[in-house]
Amino acid sequence: MTEGSNQEHRRITRNPNELTIQNSAVVLIDHQPWVAFSVGSIDKGELINNVTGLALAAKTLGVPTVLTSVGAKGSVLADPLFSQITDVFPEVTPVDRTSTNAWSDPNLRSAVDATGRKKLVMAGLWTEVCLAQTAISALKDGFEVYFVSDASGGVTKETHEDAKVRMIQAGAKPISWTGVVSEWTPDYTSPERNALTDALIRHGGGVSLSIQYLLAQVAAGLVPMPTFR
Repeated sequence: MTEGSNQEHRRITRNPNELTIQNSAVVLIDHQPWVAFSVGSIDKGELINNVTGLALAAKTLGVPTVLTSVGAKGSVLADPLFSQITDVFPEVTPVDRTSTNAWSDPNLRSAVDATGRKKLVMAGLWTEVCLAQTAISALKDGFEVYFVSDASGGVTKETHEDAKVRMIQAGAKPISWTGVVSEWTPDYTSPERNALTDALIRHGGGVSLSIQYLLAQVAAGLVPMPTFR
């Protein structure tokens, strides 16, 4: 039996993780420039990088994604979502609202219900306001919520951490964006994980360095390209 066939034999056929490509949906809440101006819990460049990586991974794997903004139009502000997000989802029209609790908007609820998913991967600004209110309300309505803490941001580190505690106490589960990606694609030999190479190289931070190093060894002829590539 060849190495390649061994890898095929070992490849998992069923994802045992809580989050899978088939059972979850992503909800990105208010990643807008004006809203982000006040974020102090995370470097803004890192925030943009992380939420873009999450968005790109969801788009690549076909995970349904709902976008929502607050006060982006119809007021004194013109504050659309980060262009990095809308560039990934040009076909998705964000649900614009006037309430800080996105869950109270019937259009947002309709968009979430249309996904048919009960496990929601949420990230948003600010953690202590729109994200926390929306997550807790979704939990009360019987949804499972996984909040992506490193793709979210609060006004201060303290308010961000307080909001995380509050959501956890309500039953939400914290996770990072690379944690979500790994839940979706636990088998590193799978076509799904291979499809995420671009997203991880562009936005994966230390993970990106590891992938680049591996590919450099292949390019230098020091190791063969893995057969699953």
